[in-house]
Amino acid sequence: MKTKAISSFFVLFAIAAGIVAMTPAAFADHSEVTIVPAPGSGAPGCEDTAEGCYIPSTATVDVGGVVIMTNTDSAAHTFTSGTPDGGPDGVFDTSLLMIDGSYEWSPDTVGEYPYFCMVHPWMQGLIIVQEVEAEEATDDHGDDHMDDAGHLMTQASATGMMSDGTKVSVWTTEPMAGEMMEVHVEFEDSEHVNHDITVTQNGKTVLDDMGAHHHEGSGMHTTAPLSSSDPVDITITFQGYGVDDPKTGPIGEEIVFSKVVPEFGTIAMMILAVAIISIVAVTAKSRVIPRF
Repeated sequence: MKTKAISSFFVLFAIAAGIVAMTPAAFADHSEVTIVPAPGSGAPGCEDTAEGCYIPSTATVDVGGVVIMTNTDSAAHTFTSGTPDGGPDGVFDTSLLMIDGSYEWSPDTVGEYPYFCMVHPWMQGLIIVQEVEAEEATDDHGDDHMDDAGHLMTQASATGMMSDGTKVSVWTTEPMAGEMMEVHVEFEDSEHVNHDITVTQNGKTVLDDMGAHHHEGSGMHTTAPLSSSDPVDITITFQGYGVDDPKTGPIGEEIVFSKVVPEFGTIAMMILAVAIISIVAVTAKSRVIPRF
C-alpha cells in the first residue's frame, strides 16, 4: 500500500512538472543587473575566456533600471563608459573602485553602452539598455535560458544534488559536429563556487576547465568543436565555497551527468522529474552522491 502511494506521488509530480515545462516565458525581468570583474582580471587573460573580464560581459537592463557595478576582485578596477581606443565618453564612470566598492547607474536612454577598465584596458564589457518588458531575445546558441545577471531561467538539461543539499543544474546548447557547445552550470542559492568541469563526447575530452570560480553560483563554459552530434558526458568536481583558503563544503565531490541533451521536451521532462525524486529518496537513506 505504501509503495503504491509513493508511486502515485511520483506520477502526479511528473505530470505537474510536464505542465510547467510547457508554460512559456515571453519576457524577462531586466529592472536590475549586477556586474562584477572576473577573478584575477587585473592580469591579462580574462579577455580570452568565454566569460570575459566582466561578468556578465554583456548585460541588459531596462530604461530606468539599475546597473550595480561591484568590485569583487582583489585588484582595484574602474567601470568607465567608452572604449580603450576612444577613451571615456562621459556616460558613467565609477572612478577607482577598491575591493568591495560599489557604484550604481540608472540609464534613461535606450542604446548600447560599451565600457572598460582604465587601469586594465583589456577588460571590456557592454551594457544594453532596452525598453521595459522588451521581448527576450534568443539566438541559435541557446542563451535564452539565462538572464543578464547570469541566472538561469528555463528547464535544465540535467539536474543533480551534492551531499550538502545544493542542487546542481546544467544547461547545454545542441551538440553539433564542428560546433562548440555551451555548458551553463548553476549551483542553486550559492555564492563564490569553485569547481572543475570535464566534458567528454564518445570518450574524447572536449572541455577540461580546472579551477572555475562563479561569484553568483552560475557560469558558462565552452567546449572545443565537437566531432559529432552525439550527447555528451559532464563531470563536475566541487572544489569548495569561498574566495580565500580554507574553502568550505564537500570538496572533491563529483556530480556526473551522462548522455546530456539540451532542452527536454514534455515527456522527457516528466521522466526527469521522476528520476530526481527517486534519487532524492535514495540519497536520504543511503547518502550516496547521485549520478545521472
